[in-house]
Amino acid sequence: MSYQHKDLAAGRWGELSFLEQMANIGSEVERALKWRAKNNADYSQKAFERTLELIDLTLEGIRNSNHLKEITRVREAIVDYFFGSNQFMSTESLWRNYFSHFTYAARRDY
Repeated sequence: MSYQHKDLAAGRWGELSFLEQMANIGSEVERALKWRAKNNADYSQKAFERTLELIDLTLEGIRNSNHLKEITRVREAIVDYFFGSNQFMSTESLWRNYFSHFTYAARRDY
């Protein structure tokens, strides 16, 4: 598999806390939303692909069953929002709000 985040895929991702991982996933989601709003489907698609890559790297290293449930549901809902029928009725503000909590919590530890 070809990774966009090669250094993270090589093991650095596993060194990050779950909060840091989710905050980084949120950064890619933010980019995808930004490019979508600017009607740049190509850049939005690429940011979304990086989002899925980070989610999948997180799934590979999860040891906590609560985190597993959360991240698999996030993956399902974000795919539905960007490329499905949006059956969960997600919104841009919902995604921004959801990930902002992880960003705040991850930064609080520093």
